[in-house]
Amino acid sequence: MIQSMTGYGKSVLQLPTKKISIEIKSLNSKNLDLNTRMPSMYREKELAIRKLISSELVRGKVDFSLYMEITGEETSTQINKTVVKQYIKQLREVVDGDDTELLKMAIRLPDALTTERDEIDEDEWKEISGAIDSSIEKIQLYRLDEGKSLEADFKDRVANISRLLDDVIEMDPDRIDGVRERLAKGIADIKEKVDENRFEQELVYYIEKFDITEEKVRLKNHLDYFQKALKSEDSNGKKLGFISQEMGREINTIGSKSNHAPMQKLVVQMKDELEKIKEQLLNVL
Repeated sequence: MIQSMTGYGKSVLQLPTKKISIEIKSLNSKNLDLNTRMPSMYREKELAIRKLISSELVRGKVDFSLYMEITGEETSTQINKTVVKQYIKQLREVVDGDDTELLKMAIRLPDALTTERDEIDEDEWKEISGAIDSSIEKIQLYRLDEGKSLEADFKDRVANISRLLDDVIEMDPDRIDGVRERLAKGIADIKEKVDENRFEQELVYYIEKFDITEEKVRLKNHLDYFQKALKSEDSNGKKLGFISQEMGREINTIGSKSNHAPMQKLVVQMKDELEKIKEQLLNVL
């Protein structure tokens, strides 16, 4: 089952004195590009969070955010009364103003507020860890749902290419006959007697140059392999990308060898379907 790299997961945890909100967003990327945002008091857990997300989400541009909102009466920020009083005293020497205005000015000056660093409560962190796990599960479900839509689209595109290939196979004998007729007519137009054996040898040479039997077989195999890879247990967008590149090589070779306008039209349609597959593969994990 393939997965998309696009996803979103959110969990909200209400603790006795604070509300914790966790969001994880991901977009497509060649590798894992992980950005984290969290209050400073939880920074010591960042390495463990990164390790967890890396092991679960594997690839993509991932943004992890942990927000904290104080809902209780406790606060870790205190007014440094001594410093504020000294600021007000000095301000009175510089400007005239009532106590409220001076306080507003003083409170914005350096060291007017102090923040005590809270130690992480391990029981509290266990609950937060559970919320992080929940957010990861939600983003994985989101990725799976997106993957189902991608898979359905891939199957349709591959089926279209397969049908176009069948048309190419059906058209191929008439194309070869056309090549043979054009060469024979060219010789006739010269109005010179030619060595029939030499003509047959040259004819075989040119027909072999235009022969697309191997390309038809290989493209059919690549299409089957792509379908098989879609059903694998692991989502492997890079593997599917490699297969699509091989499909492209065979389609291009068929186009360059065809020398037949109706077949080249089919090749253009196959290329169009393949380009749409490649665009969507950029989103596959």
